[in-house]
Amino acid sequence: MRYLSILAAVLLVTRLSAGAQSISSALPDAPDRSIKLLREDEDWSFLANPANRQDFWDPVKYIRLRNGRNDWFMTISGEAREVWEQIGNDYWGQAPYWNGYLNERYMLGFDIHYGKHVRTFADFKSGINSFRYGGPRPIDEKKLDFQAAFLQVGTAEGQKFIDLRVGIQELEYGSGRLIDVRQGPNVRLSFAGFLVQSKINKWLVDGFAMRPRLDKFGFFDDRPNSQVGFWGVYASRPAPKTSVELYYLGLDRKQATFQRGTAQEVRQSIGGRVSRPIATERPGWDFDDEALWQFGTFGSGNIRAWTVATETGYRFTNTPLKPRLSAKADISSGDHPASNTLSTFNPLFPKGDYFGVLATTGPGPLNFIDVHPHVELTLPHNVSASFDWIVQWRQSLDDGVYNVPGSLIRAGNASEARYVGDRPGTQIHWQKTRHLWFQGDYGIFYAGRFIKQTQPGRNLNYWCLWTGYEF
Repeated sequence: MRYLSILAAVLLVTRLSAGAQSISSALPDAPDRSIKLLREDEDWSFLANPANRQDFWDPVKYIRLRNGRNDWFMTISGEAREVWEQIGNDYWGQAPYWNGYLNERYMLGFDIHYGKHVRTFADFKSGINSFRYGGPRPIDEKKLDFQAAFLQVGTAEGQKFIDLRVGIQELEYGSGRLIDVRQGPNVRLSFAGFLVQSKINKWLVDGFAMRPRLDKFGFFDDRPNSQVGFWGVYASRPAPKTSVELYYLGLDRKQATFQRGTAQEVRQSIGGRVSRPIATERPGWDFDDEALWQFGTFGSGNIRAWTVATETGYRFTNTPLKPRLSAKADISSGDHPASNTLSTFNPLFPKGDYFGVLATTGPGPLNFIDVHPHVELTLPHNVSASFDWIVQWRQSLDDGVYNVPGSLIRAGNASEARYVGDRPGTQIHWQKTRHLWFQGDYGIFYAGRFIKQTQPGRNLNYWCLWTGYEF
């Protein structure tokens, strides 16, 4: 609560300062006030004009640091999130009981601009877990540490620019299938290294070399993982109708474990994605298609793996509840351990809620085939509801089932069955205000033939209640 007191003091001072300034110009056209997944992507410089201030938190979103200079300013951001999560028969009965626990997340960020060419960004994180049987996991608890802390230098924004960021930072690209901040779990993922961002006409091109940070439980004790290196180039061409993304990603893990064993993994990934955003004003189609090829070495052997993911939807914007109907179909390669080539697809650093409900338990996107119909409804009072049903099989009968981070949870050599199971789920989200939201999730994973034959084979139950406040 101490930082809330500090914010209140800053808020009072900046409100008094804002009251002394004159209102001299009109509001800009539709300033972007949205809260981003990566808070460093927000730009509150339009609040240099006091006439644009509407929200209670606006005085701390733009704090002028030099008289007469609009480009010297600080932005303060924050988040508080409370989640009660309840899992029954985790991993289909490997933990044969109900495990209920409370996860709390608190974040506080400071974005400081020293003119047009220099910037620092720091985001503090604190994750607290209570009541979990077996104690917290690294994704559940982090007493206090940096989520981000980087220096950025570069040219001014324009048709062409280049920026360099050095330090602790988050990465999030595309739909989050491969690189994401892990928003669902209590403790988000971050990296340490450098990132070069550039814009060349209509293309945004990033190049980076990073190490993921090891999540520990204490105070400021996270460190870069010296056993894992991650690098790549990601190019995107955003467009109102169809966006295109092309990328190369490299991963070096000194100790990587799959069903065939443990060895050093050096994996290269080349892929592309095309997407069209969900319709908002007129009825229309949307899609999100991605394909990826992986190659490299695993110990003394080779790597040859792949994945294809597709989602197609249609939103009826002119009918009550504005329903959106969509269907996903995904497939990723599995291994054949008798060969000298590892064929298990590696999703790298995927989003924590890869399959929506059941974010932290159940199967992940390795060695799988799935079909995933989905219905979304827009209800009154900023309430949305969705219902989906995932049906999942193994792609290779010689490989097992892995969780979302990529750890083997059920070996595949004890059954010839392909069917893993199916999971209906529902989610209700209420955006009470711009800052405050509530959400409820429920899902049940019905064990399929493969799970029942490899035992234990109980059905997995999951429900979760969320509330969050962001500014």
